[in-house]
Amino acid sequence: MNDFAHEQFYKTLHDRFASLVKEHKLDTRSIEIHARALTPEEAIGNPGRTDYPIMTGKEQMLQASCNGAFGQVFSDAPSCFTGTVADILDMDIITDGHARGLFIATMNAVMRSLSLIEGTVHCKDDGPSRCARQMAKQLQETYGNPRVLQIGFQPALVETLGSLFPLRVLDLNPETVGTLRCGIRIEDGIRDRTDALRWADMVLCTGSTLANGTIVNYLNIGKEVIFFGTTLAGAAKLMGLRRWCFASL
Repeated sequence: MNDFAHEQFYKTLHDRFASLVKEHKLDTRSIEIHARALTPEEAIGNPGRTDYPIMTGKEQMLQASCNGAFGQVFSDAPSCFTGTVADILDMDIITDGHARGLFIATMNAVMRSLSLIEGTVHCKDDGPSRCARQMAKQLQETYGNPRVLQIGFQPALVETLGSLFPLRVLDLNPETVGTLRCGIRIEDGIRDRTDALRWADMVLCTGSTLANGTIVNYLNIGKEVIFFGTTLAGAAKLMGLRRWCFASL
């Protein structure tokens, strides 16, 4: 990971959100931010399968609320918090994963409360499967039959896309890497990244990379990158990133 690119990306994201907060005079009001980790059932309902990372305990969904609006983030470093937007903006999101998760959830909740973004709450029950089908349709209509590199194991996407496109999948969970999922061998997100990027025509990247700090590995790579998921909702708007999320609320 390029440390300079990492620092610059998160500093820019922080500054753009801080400017938005100031523009809407949220920095002068005592807006309470309540954040907590959701249970798997609260986060994703009953999707009909048990191999989602959140259901195996490898990730948690952190949810923040602001004026009745909710923002979520998948994070492996969730925290409970009650405070103001100003408190969040004082946190170190460059090096502290806990702070970064709180910042992202808060940013999504605040921007949703201002009606600047939608799709900040994860889909439930059959939502992931419906999203995967729509994702496949959108990819076919937009790119034809590309070689797709998926960043982050999301089982409904792997199953659906793997049946329609040449597909490779990278993940960082050592318990997932090397296993065969829906006929696709899951590869190492660090060791196999360079070769997989060379192979791919386009990249479909989980928004969770924003939370774990690896998003800079998939920016300005000379290939089309589409992000998916609720985590990236606010950052996509502020940083000009392309996000497809078809069943989120």
